[in-house]
Amino acid sequence: MEAAVFILSLVDCCALIFLSVYFIITLSDLECDYINARACCSKLNKWVIPEMVGQCLSTMLMLVSMHWFILLLNLPVAAWNIYRHVKVPMGNMGVFDPTEIHNRGQLKSHMKEAMIKLGYHLLCTCFCSIYLYRWE
Repeated sequence: MEAAVFILSLVDCCALIFLSVYFIITLSDLECDYINARACCSKLNKWVIPEMVGQCLSTMLMLVSMHWFILLLNLPVAAWNIYRHVKVPMGNMGVFDPTEIHNRGQLKSHMKEAMIKLGYHLLCTCFCSIYLYRWE
């Protein structure tokens, strides 16, 4: 059972790494003016909910399997994703809004957030791999 939980969590972490890289590439394309703001935001907003679900799934797996250390690592990121989605102002297209992404340095902050999440998911993949090898 433990191995199955960590294998599923490892697959989930790999999917979240892919999403973080996708966010970074799309935001850098917007920064270099290869795509316009509306296309970029519509592409990224499609993946906000799956990212949130994937992070919450990983958190719930660790809660059910009672791995408290990894749960405590996953909980702040899951809470941040939920908070970010809930606090979208009315009238905005989503978390990424084309009318506001160039204002107040939001593009840089979204890029920084995606980089931090990439590093975090790489770290979680290492922890899940270590735990998986320990249980095997």
